[in-house]
Amino acid sequence: MNPATANIEEAILSAILAGRIAPGTRLGEQKLADLFSVSRTRVREAMMRLETRGVVQVSARRGWYVVEPSAEEAREAFQTRRVIEVGLLQTLQSVPPAVLESLQAHIAIERDAVASGDVHARTCLLGDFHIHLADALGNRLLTEIIRDLTARTTLISMLYQPTEKAEESSHDHEDIVAAMAAGDLARAARLMGEHITKVEAGLDLTTKPDPLAGLRELLSPTTFTGNAPSVPHTHPHHHTAHRED
Repeated sequence: MNPATANIEEAILSAILAGRIAPGTRLGEQKLADLFSVSRTRVREAMMRLETRGVVQVSARRGWYVVEPSAEEAREAFQTRRVIEVGLLQTLQSVPPAVLESLQAHIAIERDAVASGDVHARTCLLGDFHIHLADALGNRLLTEIIRDLTARTTLISMLYQPTEKAEESSHDHEDIVAAMAAGDLARAARLMGEHITKVEAGLDLTTKPDPLAGLRELLSPTTFTGNAPSVPHTHPHHHTAHRED
């Protein structure tokens, strides 16, 4: 794969995982080409790869844009995550000490981000726990699959207004790792399934997202802190010449 193409893919996927790119965001080929100093052909190659990974779509009218998963696609994504991530833990015979240390270190950083109130950092770290778990266990293919699925569920959470509590999710991660450290992998697998179900339950998949939500928020008077910007006064006679006798 061309390094420039890989960089574009990685930048977009990382931004989605951090909650910095919203569902439906248009990704203009020329702007990306200018940003990464590559040709539009390279950008198109990156977009096509992201399309196969279920992260972007293309249409004749809008060009490339970040996917906006439907409620049914959301349910499928969470079901797939449960099957894969619970299955991953169920197939383990033991967990190497280095893996446990790595996961515990990740949770410590995660907890700091939750405490600091840094929304983007905690969004990224909470999702990254699942990716880090597969990676630490040495399965590269599963790591890539879980990363793409986590990106999709991050977009789903943004689209369907999550009620999930970041601190609660971090506690779930801590409990999963504690069960792994105790050698109770069956419990770890059960806790993982419960955790993913809980995250899904925090979404309102019965409500169709408001396509005008972003614009509505931007133009709402309540978005102005203090006084709203001043509106110029209209002076109907301002064109009349003033004469001094």
